[in-house]
Amino acid sequence: MTTTTGGCLCGKVRYTFEGDPLLCVTCHCKNCQRQAGSALSIIIGVPEASVAFEGELTTYNDTGDTGATVRRQFCGTCGSPVFTRVETPPGMMFIKAGTLDDTSSLNPAFHCYTKSKQDWVDLGEIPAFETVPQGL
Repeated sequence: MTTTTGGCLCGKVRYTFEGDPLLCVTCHCKNCQRQAGSALSIIIGVPEASVAFEGELTTYNDTGDTGATVRRQFCGTCGSPVFTRVETPPGMMFIKAGTLDDTSSLNPAFHCYTKSKQDWVDLGEIPAFETVPQGL
């Protein structure tokens, strides 16, 4: 079984997860843009039960476009966004891919929330959805 590690910029938050990510996506929603301070956020979905972390996280409760709570968790010391926890799909959480120690295997399956992508971003050959694809 694969063990993946990562952490925040200052190293006060560290995590591991067992197994392969369930998915890797590029999110262009306005809130991810604001949180990342960038045009998009690359996230990997993993089973919540497979993640262990050390350190103190600060949580900001955001609201998604469905009205559901989106818990954005970051290091309170350096401000690095680390996890995003959502209500749907249940049991899944997202890790900000830039916090992985090794990003060499990242391969986003699709772009989501392209309705709010920056005009200068080229989506390339990866499938794109205006919001979240059905079934996710």
